[in-house]
Formats: sequence, structure tokens, C-alpha cells
Amino acid sequence: MTRAPRPTGLRRFTTPRPPREERCELCGAQLADERHRHLVDVDQRALVCACGPCSQLMDRSGGSQDSGRGRFRAVPGRFLNDPGHRIDDQAWESLRIPVSVAFFFRNSALGRPVALYPSPAGATESELEESAWSSVLDATRLAAHLEPDVEALLLRRHEGRTECFLVPIDLCYELVGRMRLHWQGFDGGAEARADLDALFAHVREQAREPQGSRP
Repeated sequence: MTRAPRPTGLRRFTTPRPPREERCELCGAQLADERHRHLVDVDQRALVCACGPCSQLMDRSGGSQDSGRGRFRAVPGRFLNDPGHRIDDQAWESLRIPVSVAFFFRNSALGRPVALYPSPAGATESELEESAWSSVLDATRLAAHLEPDVEALLLRRHEGRTECFLVPIDLCYELVGRMRLHWQGFDGGAEARADLDALFAHVREQAREPQGSRP
């Protein structure tokens, strides 16, 4: 297992910072909204804080088949869930994730899926076997909706069952940063667990089932 590179655009989630003006990392414009948009710099494997005009200008996705060709891609805001997924105990065990939460996305620069989980050191990458990844893809219809680089499958093993969501990739790194800030002891501690519960409550509230039938 290796520690994954931490996106530079997410320092605000992981380190205390003095009061300062948030600015677009592309044009320098002031960002008035704390929850501003992010772009994924596919070449650098990093998140970039962006203003509205820059995110619209640089976003090359648009739901098209050639969505991965642009260097910058805007992180969407959609949340999807799949209450009927078939990720059972055997599939979860095959992932070899040492904690109860992990996220998975397709990295177009690397040409392969990436599995990450929160730890006291930040986002930690798990060596994902192809068979384990396939077991997840085959068990949820969300896999057919997943946009490379900008969206992730977020899984949590909790109270004897696995929750499965499709979420914006920046939310996953926010989760990692929050866990790193609050982590105590071997299992994270009560504060980290409470923060995790609050984040997943937000995800459940936002998430909707995808349109159409199961692929």
C-alpha cells in the first residue's frame, strides 16, 4: 500500500490556515463562495480551485464521449445512490481495505482504477486487484454512470452492511482531510467517527437513484 499524492487544491481541508482571500487558481479572481467549484487537472493529478467562468471555460466534459481529452475537467455536483447494489461481504473483503470507508475512481492519466481510503497520513492508495475492482463494478449500476477523474464510488461498511454512492471527487478528498484532522488512536476516535457520520448523512440527503434501468 502506498500513500497517494495529495491534490494541492485541497490544502484548505487538511491544514489550518490564516484568514485570507480565496482566489481562482487559473485567473486570480476572488472566490466569494467557500464551497466554490473545483477542476481536476488530469495531467498533474490535482484539484484546482476555480471561479464560475473558468470552470465553464475549462470544462471539457459535457457528457460527451471525448470527455477525457481536456486537461481540466470540472467536478460535477451530482450525488447518486444504489440501494439495490450487490456488494456483499465477500466483495468487500476482496478489496482489502483496512478501514470502513474507501473511494474508487477511474484515473484517465494512469489508465486504471484507483482505490483510496482515509488514514492519519492522508489519502492512502490500496493495491487494487483487477478481480476486486470487477466485483464492485458488476455489483452496482452506479459504475455505468461514473465519470473518469471527477467522480468516485464511495463505499462505507457500517452496521453490518455496505453503503454505495456516486459522489464528486472533491468530496472524497474533503472526507480524507477531515479524518486526518480529527483522527485519534488506532480506529480514528469518537470525533472522527462523528464527523464521518455527519458527512454520510449529508451524502444520503443529497443522493438520488439514477434515471433508467439497471445496466
